[in-house]
Amino acid sequence: MTIRVVVADDQELVRSGFAMILDAQPDIEVVAEAGDGRAAVEAVRRLAPDVALLDIRMPGTDGIEACRAISAGSGCRTVMLTTFDSDEYVYEALHAGASGFLLKDVRRDDLVHAVRVVAAGDSLLAPSVARRLIAEYTSRPPAAAVAPSARLDVLTARERETLLHLARGLSNAEIAAALVVSEHTVKTHVGNVLSKLGLRDRIQAVICAYECGVVTPAPAGAPALAVTPAPTAAPPPTAAPPPAGAPPPEGGPAPGSPARGSRSPSDKPPGGGSARVGRSTGWSP
Repeated sequence: MTIRVVVADDQELVRSGFAMILDAQPDIEVVAEAGDGRAAVEAVRRLAPDVALLDIRMPGTDGIEACRAISAGSGCRTVMLTTFDSDEYVYEALHAGASGFLLKDVRRDDLVHAVRVVAAGDSLLAPSVARRLIAEYTSRPPAAAVAPSARLDVLTARERETLLHLARGLSNAEIAAALVVSEHTVKTHVGNVLSKLGLRDRIQAVICAYECGVVTPAPAGAPALAVTPAPTAAPPPTAAPPPAGAPPPEGGPAPGSPARGSRSPSDKPPGGGSARVGRSTGWSP
């Protein structure tokens, strides 16, 4: 199967260079080039490509507006080109439906890999862009605790766990290890999460996890991702202690001594567990 691509950038040398690299691949065909966002949207509507490679900053209709129009009007997936140091629109582009981000100084092999990954239905962030997103979140003032949104009620407990691990940046293999299941099962959970929540890809799943209160930006000095704990039921009432001097029940421990095999309250981590530190996703989808 040939991957059909539209390349849009207002710099002709950059645009033609990317197109030349991609067209040289046996499984990729560049069906159109565009110098601005409006021309890119028109090319996508006319030619129905699999992937649109869009520069974020273009005259007239910029890459974000083009991405929004393409995502709303077609099944074409978008990869945004950013200069990283000067672009401030990464988060906005994610909301617009972008499936991946690349730096303009991307290596030849990484460009080709990115197009193939996104065409296959996965998402991708250049490592430095992922670090930028995490820095953006952690630089915000900590918000008040947010109760998990009712939007997540459609998910099973396992699917909620999967969404949490997606928000932490874990790969399918790492999620499988954390849940002690197979990668095939994880793929099924990920697919269910995306389908039930109406999400395009893993990147939008991360955004959803933040917006629904599954994870929140952490205060300074805390791990990069703070997990919002699920509500817990009140502990069952305990029996009144026996009168002083009463003999212990047959086979039971003496009054005041811990039950065999039990742990003291100090042994239990607060909130039922501790959050792993979030990490950037690198090149693996």
